[in-house]
Amino acid sequence: MGHAASSSSSGSGGGSTTKAGKSSAAGGTISMNMMMMMMPIISKIYCSAREAVLVVRRRPAMVGGGGFVVMNSRQEVVFKVEGCGILGKKGELILRDAIHGDPLILIRQKGGIVQALSLNKKWNGYVQDYEGTEELVFCIKQEAKACLAGNNAIKISIDPSRGCGRDNWEFQIRGHFPHKNCTIVDSHGKILAQIGMKEDMEKVMDVYYVVVQPGIDQAFVSGVIAVLDYIHGESTRC
Repeated sequence: MGHAASSSSSGSGGGSTTKAGKSSAAGGTISMNMMMMMMPIISKIYCSAREAVLVVRRRPAMVGGGGFVVMNSRQEVVFKVEGCGILGKKGELILRDAIHGDPLILIRQKGGIVQALSLNKKWNGYVQDYEGTEELVFCIKQEAKACLAGNNAIKISIDPSRGCGRDNWEFQIRGHFPHKNCTIVDSHGKILAQIGMKEDMEKVMDVYYVVVQPGIDQAFVSGVIAVLDYIHGESTRC
């Protein structure tokens, strides 16, 4: 009987080990799924496994082009966007990390004679390495009809090597940004981020929210919002 009890105890321990192994495997699967969901464009540290609700607040309008800040659900400032009122240059924006003040994205409106004559406007987003070398990571194209319709006319490419032409895009803006009623969607219509305004926010026009889906780069989304803000003559524009 002692041997049987010992066997039973050993069997129970083996079962426990098996369950732990299954639990560990399940945890590994979840972690792997989360990794597969992540879509870092600026950095994976700005991708969350959960839906994120950000709040955008304009800086005090002491000067035009002061930009805005982006806060998380704990009302902590996570990003700062500087416009021409701070930078002293039109057509340029900087998105900074709020903690250290490091520039995360440098955004420039594409210039030149061709662009000056074109009805379509383009913006390029760059990241910098430690040596200050710039790398193009996305481009945004504002088609002429965007000024009239505000619908499906702003396209975003995260593969600049293919150019930022009519058919080379991964995301687009749907809806109307000035009314804070629009979304960033992919080429299949899947929502990456939604921009809106709650009833209590309507009394404070300088504040609105952004819901970012799990795995989506929040710094990238904030950079896109910076360009939309400038295009529509809001806080980043002088």
